[in-house]
Formats: sequence, structure tokens, C-alpha cells
Amino acid sequence: MRSYASVQLLSFFSLLLFVTCDSFARDEVWALTTFKEAIYEDPHMVLSSWNALDADPCGWSGISCSFAGDHVVKINITGYSLRGFLAPELGQIKFLQQLILHGNNLIGIIPKELGMLKYLQVLDLGANQLTGPIPPEIANLISVIKINLQSNGLTGSLPPELGNLKSLQELRLDRNRLQGSVPASSSSDFTSSAYGMYASNKNLTGLCQVSELKVADFSYNFFTGSIPKCLGYLPSTSFQGNCLQNKDPRQRSSSLCDHAPPARTPQTTNPKQQPAEDISEQHRRASKPAWLLALEIVTGTMVGCLILIAFVTALQRCKDKSSLIIPWKKSSSQKDHVTVYIDSEMLKDVMRFSRMELEVACEDFSNIIGSSPDSLVYKGTMKGGPEIAVISLCIKEEHWTGYLELYFQREVADLARLNNENAGKLLGYCSESTPFTRMLVFEYASNGTLYEHLHYGEGCQLSWTRRMKIIVGIARGLKYFHAELDPPFTISELNSSSVYLTDDFSPKLVDFESWKSILARSEKNSGSIGSQGAICVLPHSLEGRHLDVQGNIYAFGVLLLEIISGRPPHCKDKGRLVDWAKDFLELPEAMAYVVDPELKHFRFEDLKVICEVVNLCIHPDPAKQPSMQELSTILESRIDTTIPADFKASSLAWAELALSS
Repeated sequence: MRSYASVQLLSFFSLLLFVTCDSFARDEVWALTTFKEAIYEDPHMVLSSWNALDADPCGWSGISCSFAGDHVVKINITGYSLRGFLAPELGQIKFLQQLILHGNNLIGIIPKELGMLKYLQVLDLGANQLTGPIPPEIANLISVIKINLQSNGLTGSLPPELGNLKSLQELRLDRNRLQGSVPASSSSDFTSSAYGMYASNKNLTGLCQVSELKVADFSYNFFTGSIPKCLGYLPSTSFQGNCLQNKDPRQRSSSLCDHAPPARTPQTTNPKQQPAEDISEQHRRASKPAWLLALEIVTGTMVGCLILIAFVTALQRCKDKSSLIIPWKKSSSQKDHVTVYIDSEMLKDVMRFSRMELEVACEDFSNIIGSSPDSLVYKGTMKGGPEIAVISLCIKEEHWTGYLELYFQREVADLARLNNENAGKLLGYCSESTPFTRMLVFEYASNGTLYEHLHYGEGCQLSWTRRMKIIVGIARGLKYFHAELDPPFTISELNSSSVYLTDDFSPKLVDFESWKSILARSEKNSGSIGSQGAICVLPHSLEGRHLDVQGNIYAFGVLLLEIISGRPPHCKDKGRLVDWAKDFLELPEAMAYVVDPELKHFRFEDLKVICEVVNLCIHPDPAKQPSMQELSTILESRIDTTIPADFKASSLAWAELALSS
């Protein structure tokens, strides 16, 4: 009987242990599944093995479990181009020791919930596209040894609370947009000896308190002030590319530092520290009569209620503006949605037009000058202002998600920073809910597109000299995009349709096809687009256009061929333009066959330079392609855009030029 009771007791404890472990495992599976749902682009299908119905995640790719197999201790998904957000639920994987998501395309902010991971030793979120400040809650990672947040877009000041990370040995924060001073130490908890008390460094913060720190990199941010003396053992390269007050020539120029946005320093207070004035105030309050204290309490309660009501009302009015509900799960339940806060200052310097303004300017949107499956282009004239081209996105409101809104805002901010004579100027944008509207407003180029002039207009309008000027202008614009902007900018689909011409035939590069990039990124995320209604499928849009510099250079070579030959990039009867022209590009005696037959005059020296540049652009090995800076130098130094003397001597040619001017 006693043996039977022992067996029963053992079975009970085994069942209890099984239930406890299974329950905890479910929490971890739920957190991992939520992270997967926040990822909406997985080009390498690395998360395909993450099955929510599988109660054991230890076999999932990138997941490592404890020796007993009852807890997730490591997430390592490096260099798989995952696009999405960091789910706050990752903070629920309580026994996690390593979170390594290096080299992906993660966006959004770093969730403060990651500070709940008490056993975390490695936090590596480097080489992503994360934005926003570093949350002070990261200082709660008491076991962390390595933190890598390099090569993101993090802003704000560095939390001095990082000084609490006593085990931290490696800290990499380079190549962000962090500002303020590098926190060395904070003596806010020192009490003055005038009060007869001793100083204590028990609660000191700042990196000087991290005694184990061996490797740290703060380079290429916007830090100001001086290098803390306690960090003097670090190499000078750890601080280069900032705005620090030293004589190091590798600091940023004053012009770059002056344009850095002001740092946002979180205001923190220590509830344990009370100045003498507060203590004396408490003594005075204690001596007040009871009826006066009661009156103060009632009055304070009423004022507090009014403030609370006003706050709730204001929050209700502007909640649509301050946040977006992104459906990471297809469900009508509000619990199955996650709120993503979008930086309200992202577009603060960009002009915002009302739909009514644009409707009046574009004659009730009747003046359509272009269209595609995903957008319409209108021409209009602002009252007392310039002529404009308005691009309106064709998408139903029910298909518009928080992801799309975030990409839209980023696209507007990205286009707004372009400021070059050969770049189309973004004047502003329109974003309204009723009726649903998302539009971009560009300065209008009155001569239409280069494509129209090459293939539908009169060939004589584009003389050889005029074509050379257009080529040099396009090269200058691309050089500006690739070499003079940080980060670089690339055209989504560089071709003759993306080159607009002004009155004097100066080229303007306009990325009207950026809509395709916005829509295509959401196409892969079936969880963020409703199942009803139709939406454009855009399989040919370029992913990650900001990194496609080589693609732009190749497209530039094709565009040069199109300009000098007058042939489209692809013909049904003659195939690809590049394949057709290869037979002539390297043979001096055959180069003339490439030239547009509409042209009666051309300079053979210019033609040789153009053919040389085309060969460089379309080289089969992208690694051997020169930069746009090098190509622009070749064209600007060796192409003659002046009118040659023999051309002037020809009365027929001169009349031809006069007609085309």
C-alpha cells in the first residue's frame, strides 16, 4: 500500500512538472510566433519551419534550446534579409541568452520589453534599419556581455543608465545618428558635504562605471562634447566621424554637425533623492490644520480629474495621427492587432497639401498626363505658383496598412531630401482619410519625358549637342544620388521615362515608380492585406532600391545607347538593344551604325567616349563597374557640349539647330 502511494505521489509530481514545462513552452512558442508574424518579408524562407502548432520550437531554424530542451536560450538569424518589426513579445522568452538578428532589414524601434531578458548575454541587432532612441530599459540586462547596435538609424542621446551594465565587455554603436555627449558619469546621487553627509557612488551612472568594458565604438554618429577621460584607453577611431570638441581632423565638418537634429534627452529623476527644500515643505504641510489639508485634497482631486479628462479627450482626437493599427494577424479582434507608433517628426519639414488645393490646381483631377496600373499622374498649376505634376496612388483604403503608411512616409522623406539641378523637385505630399488620398507633388517639367522625344516626337528636336548635354546632366544627377547623399539614393527604374526635360531640355531625374516599391513590399505580406478586392501585382519592381547602385549604373549604360541610337531598350523584331549594339561598340569603323539615323551630324570623338562608357556600365562583372563619380568625370571632361565650328559653318545644320532651340 505504501509502495502504491509512493508511485501515485511520483506520478503527481511528474504530471505537475510536465504541465509546468508545457505551459512555459507555450509562452515561448507564442512569443516566437508573434515575432514571425511581425516579419512580412522572408526571401530565404528561414522562418518557414516556425510552426505555431508545433509545441517544441527547438527544431526551428535559428533556435537553440537549453540542455534539458525546455527553454529557448538562443535566437540566431543573421544575414537573411528579414524585413519587419521587432515584436515586444520577445521580452517574454525569459531564459534567452543570445538574441542575434544581425544583417537583416528590420525597421521600427527597439522594444523596451527587451530589458526584461535578465539572462541575456549577447544582444546583436547590428546592420539593420532600426530607428528611434535606445530605450533606457536596456540597462536592465544585468547579464549582458556584448551589445551591437551598429549600422542602424538610431537617434536621441545615449542613456547614461548603460553604466549599470557591470558585465558589459563590448559595446558597438557606430554608424547611427546618436547625439548628445557620451555619458561618462553622473554625480547626481552625490550629496553635498555641507549637509554633513558622505558622498556615495552607489547609484552612479555613465560608461565610466562599466569596469569590464574592453571594446567600444561610437564612431560616425553626432556625439558632441569631449571624449571621457575614463575611455581614453580606446583607439581614436572609436570616436571618429562625430562632432566632438577635439582637434582630430576625422570629426564631421561643422556644417554637418549644425544640421544634425537636436538630441532628445530623457528626463529621469531619482525618487530616493529629495532636496532640502522638499523636506522642509513636508514639515510645513504637516503643521497645517486638518480642514485645510482636506480642502487641498478635494481641490487636488478635482483638478486631477479635469486634467485626466482633458488628456483622454486629446488622446482620442489625435490617436489616428499618433499611431497606426497594423494588422499582423487577420482578425477582427482588436486584441490581435499591434499598435506601431510612427515618428511624427519624419515629415515635419515637408510641405503638406490639402486634397482641395490639388483638386483646384489640377482642374478637378481631369488633366491626366500619365497612368499606370498603380498610379495616375495629373498636371496642374498652383494658384500664384509653379506648374505641378501630381502622382496619386491607386489603392483602396481597406488595403492600406500600417506597413504601407510607414513606407509612404519614408518615401516622402527620402524624396524630399533631393536637392540638385538634375533631380526632380518634390514640392510636398497629400495624405487624407476622407476621401482616402495619398499623393506626391512634384515640380512639373514642361517638355515631357525623354522617352516621348526619342520615340514619339520629332527626332530633329534632339540634336547631337542637345543629346550630349542631356547625357552629362543625367550623369551629374546620378553622381549626386550615389556619391553626395548619405545614405545613397537610387532610381527604382532608371530609363528614358524617368528623365523629364525642362524648357531648355535640361534633364530632371524623377522616381515616379517608387510607388511600385512601396506596394511590392506589402505584396509579400499576406497577413497585412485583406482578402477582398483586387490589388495590383507588381512582380518586376526592384526590391531594396537604396542598395541598387550597380543596377542604376547598368541601366545608365542602356540609357546612353537609347539616347544616341533612338531605339527603345527592347524591340520585338530586334530583341534587346544591348545585344544589338554589342557588335558595334568596340569597332571604331562600325560605331557610326549605332547613331540615330535621324541625326545628320554627330561628333565621332563624342561617340567613342559614349561607347567606352557604355562598355564599362554593362560589363558582365558588376565588381568591375566604375562608380558613377568616375563615369561622370569621364563624360564631363571628354564630351564637348559646345557647338563645333564646322557645324556652325554649315548653314543647313545651323538652321536645324535654330529650329530645335
